[in-house]
Amino acid sequence: MTEHRLRGASRAHLVAALAGCLVGLVGGAFRWCLQQADALRGRLLETAAGLGGPGWLVPVALGAAGAALACALARRVPHAAGSGIQHVEAVWRGESEARTPWLLLPAKFVGGVVAIGSGLVLGREGPSVHMGAAIGAEAGRRTGLGADDTRLLHTSLAGAGLAVAFAAPLGGLLFVCEEVTRSVRPRLVLMTLIGTATATAVSALIVGGAPVFPFPDAPAPPVWLLPVFLLFGATAGLLGAAYGALVIGGLTLSDRLATRVPASARAALIGAVVGLLMALDPLLAGGGDPLGERLLAGWSPAAGVLAAYLAVRFAAGPLSYAAGTPGGLFAPLLAVGALWGALAHAAAGPLLPGQAAGSGAFAVVGMAALFAAVVRAPATGVVLVVEMTGATSLVLPLLAACFAAALTADGLGSEPVYDRLRRRMRERP
Repeated sequence: MTEHRLRGASRAHLVAALAGCLVGLVGGAFRWCLQQADALRGRLLETAAGLGGPGWLVPVALGAAGAALACALARRVPHAAGSGIQHVEAVWRGESEARTPWLLLPAKFVGGVVAIGSGLVLGREGPSVHMGAAIGAEAGRRTGLGADDTRLLHTSLAGAGLAVAFAAPLGGLLFVCEEVTRSVRPRLVLMTLIGTATATAVSALIVGGAPVFPFPDAPAPPVWLLPVFLLFGATAGLLGAAYGALVIGGLTLSDRLATRVPASARAALIGAVVGLLMALDPLLAGGGDPLGERLLAGWSPAAGVLAAYLAVRFAAGPLSYAAGTPGGLFAPLLAVGALWGALAHAAAGPLLPGQAAGSGAFAVVGMAALFAAVVRAPATGVVLVVEMTGATSLVLPLLAACFAAALTADGLGSEPVYDRLRRRMRERP
């Protein structure tokens, strides 16, 4: 019996490695397509700006058409709309079936590229996680693994999807343990490590393995500054509670309009609004990577400009999510957190002596703190951001701010956003 169990475990580990390679191939191709779509959108916006007066109609039309098409694709396949992370969590908890239609993969891939590529303020990680989970479950079924091992593969390969999205294998592991399963089981950890390692290695062949947001080398902030980061984390907790409420509120409002306005028409309207933002400034739309890169590099415009960017993207993320297209919440969250950090530095910087911590450091910490407040996974937030930026010198400020952010959001009675999304999915007919 023991020998049979060991053989079964070895086979599951081999399947996890092979499926991880496939997740890396699909996830890497997804990132590459998004990069090409972003570049194409940038060239289109430059051309539109050169047209003069009527040029603003081009991004409006692009946003409307992209959102409508992506919504139409998502509506044809169950669970294809939105992030998909809530569905992965529901499967682990036995609230939903791991079996998904084979069309989920192309719907998530094509719909995500169209939605995010057309400028909606959505993240690549949601589709990547969901596609990874679907590949894991299908690999388990195709190779004759039992129901328990298939569920483990579904969950562990979801972590591989996140690892590919952000080039963060340890972040993918912690995401599975802290957010999806909220448990640490040796077999789950091993299968997730195998999946994330192979997936990240394969995706690096397609999009490279460099940090997503490279942060310039900087000395660690002095220890006496930790209370400042604690206070900053608490403010991020307030912001995160409001952001999570806005995400759910946008979906609720969209549901109320369902009987009067067709889904594709609602998506087109939202896309047109985002397109208008693109016409004003391309940094106001999209997943937010270019904005995050600038902020981490030390870009520090006037506080009023930062506040305007923050206000617009704070509303545009939940608005885009309500369009019902494939797309996640993480990447836009990171951009909003970076903006909040840069704005906090602009306000508090003059009070800090010398070069205690630059605006880039506050932007890095803001990314993790807002993630911790909204998702309520502080350890994942810290490791994910360190892997994405390489900012190992900021580990202590990151820990302090994420602790304060999660504690503040909890104190306000704010439920983690994916818990609310999972319950909403269960309650809807």
